[in-house]
Amino acid sequence: MILGIGVDIVELARIKRLLEKNNRFSERILTKAEQEKAMGLSAHRRTEYVAGRFAAKEAFAKANGTGIGKLSFQQIEIINHANGAPKMQAEGMEDVHIHLSISHSREYAIAQVLLEK
Repeated sequence: MILGIGVDIVELARIKRLLEKNNRFSERILTKAEQEKAMGLSAHRRTEYVAGRFAAKEAFAKANGTGIGKLSFQQIEIINHANGAPKMQAEGMEDVHIHLSISHSREYAIAQVLLEK
């Protein structure tokens, strides 16, 4: 049964400005494990990574029907399967299958989340 679907798109230039300004943005958006992974990436790839995670977490909040105001970005984590595909896990959602897709273009990152029980 489909519980919800969410999508979000973000401009890479906006995320780049936020990352260049200070570390607070990435610390607020990314879990410790996500931050460690981001730090090992080139500047451009880091921007894509953070933008994709931000869009994915926003899409999750929309699919969950709560909006991000009722959740913490820290309660949602995106790891990678062995094949590189993103896998999302969220506190309190252990019995829900979370389908996630993240994509990037030159200017945007987009993510779609589908929640299934």
